[in-house]
Amino acid sequence: MRAEFVNPFLVSLLNVLKTMATMELTPQKPRVKKDEIARGDVSGLIGMVGPKIAGSMSISFEEGLALEIMEKMLGERPKAINEEISDMVGEITNMVAGGAKRILSESGYDFDMATPIVVSGRGHTISHKCKGAIIIMPFETQWGNAHIEISFE
Repeated sequence: MRAEFVNPFLVSLLNVLKTMATMELTPQKPRVKKDEIARGDVSGLIGMVGPKIAGSMSISFEEGLALEIMEKMLGERPKAINEEISDMVGEITNMVAGGAKRILSESGYDFDMATPIVVSGRGHTISHKCKGAIIIMPFETQWGNAHIEISFE
């Protein structure tokens, strides 16, 4: 997978969390993911299909980070992952994919996005349906980690 497909998602995630939650994430080293186990406690997954590309992206948040984002965005902090946290993760997933879509369209790569699916629970799985490699990029914060996964055919 080429960096020109991955970087717009990374830039968009950093921008969304900085803008919406005044939060800075520290990028770590990307790698190829070999399994389907999520690296967080709540994940948003979105599919993307266009004339030249097809793929999917997911964002997983550890519980502490998801709760902190909720507090920074909405001023309320639930005790655990709940329906509001799931809705927030779905919206963040949608915003990140939308931001990447804008960047990629400038290079001639257009795609339509599906509605995000949100899954939660320790050890849940994320299944990217396309045939491409899955690149996972960890991000660290003082409240926990986030991981973005990107897979394109």
